[in-house]
Parts: sequence; structure tokens; C-alpha cells
Amino acid sequence: MGFKQKLVDQVRKPSGRLGKIIAKGMNKGHAKLAAWGLSHVKIDPNDKILDIGCGGGGNIERYAKMILNGKIFGIDYSRTAVNVSTEINKRYIIQGIVEISQGSVSSLPFPDDFFNLVSGFEAYYFWPDLTRDLREIYRILKPNGHFILVNEGYKCNNQKRRKGAEKWSKLGNFPIHTPEEYKEFLEQAGFSNIQIFEEYNKGWITAISMKKL
Repeated sequence: MGFKQKLVDQVRKPSGRLGKIIAKGMNKGHAKLAAWGLSHVKIDPNDKILDIGCGGGGNIERYAKMILNGKIFGIDYSRTAVNVSTEINKRYIIQGIVEISQGSVSSLPFPDDFFNLVSGFEAYYFWPDLTRDLREIYRILKPNGHFILVNEGYKCNNQKRRKGAEKWSKLGNFPIHTPEEYKEFLEQAGFSNIQIFEEYNKGWITAISMKKL
């Protein structure tokens, strides 16, 4: 197995010592992307928020600094990622602001109509059944709750960025989509009020949608 293939596999599901390094590295490497994505959504200090595929926990920490009486949950199917995220957010866990657990987007351990906001940063590529998994997210959102996807790999009109994203998607055997396809798969899962934002020069995309009343 070549280094690039090993790298993609670790990004998909961090494990072991290398996985720990990768998970921590994603916190720094995706920080600007995440901040840009979240600039398009309003966070209420009382919100209940879930980050799916929380990785190294950088976005959990970012959320925790924004809330007063709300609560942040993180979930990842990688035990290594859960451990790193727990380490990064230890003080918020002690304060009762954050909970992090191992689990799958396909079967989320939360009741219906529970969250004000659900997010996925650089994660949806690896979900096993996109439409079904999006419907599971829809289930746990409160009416008028928001779902945000933030990614740096998509089929954009910037050909240089697009070729790079397509190269990695082929290597990792995961899908990337056009902005129009984002709208289509979100609508198929039941979401409405879909907004797409693009950072053309960097090849970034954010999709924000809502659960209907």
C-alpha cells in the first residue's frame, strides 16, 4: 500500500499512532474551512448541537466556546478519533458541556426532534448510505433545525481544484458532488430551504438546509 492510500484510509477512519496524528492534524488543517463554513449559520447560546464524524474534536471545541446553556455532542465511528476528541475537549466534558461517543451516522443514539443544529465537516464522503443516513439526521433534528455540510472536495467550476478533489476521491473510492447534486440528495432526504455557498478560489463548499415544521 502506497503512502497516499494509507493517508486516505487514515482520514476515512483514524487508527493507531498514525491515526492519532492525523486526527490532531485535521483540527489545524481544516480550521479555516470550518470557520468559513460556520460563518453562514447562526449559533444560539442555548443550542443542542451534534457534530457527526467529529474527528480530532476541533469543531466540538469551537462550538463549546459559543454556547452558554446548550450542549455539544460529538460522534465518530473511529475509536482513535473519539479518544483524541475527548482529550482535546476534556475541560468541556468535565463541565458537562460536551459529550463524545463512538457510533455511526446510520444509527444515531438520540431521540427524534432533539438537536437545533447537526453538522458534518469533511465527513459525508464516507457515510455508507447517503440518503438513508441523511434521513437519520433529519429524524433527530428539531423542526426548523439546521443541518450543515462543510467540505473542501467537490465538483466545482475551478478546474484545478476539481481535478485535485477527483484525484483523491478516486484514490479513496468515495463520492464527491456538484452543488446541484447537493441540493438533490438533501431534498431526497426531506430537507428544505437549501442554501449552497462556494469559496471558488479554494474549492470549498457549504450546504445548509432545514427540517420542515
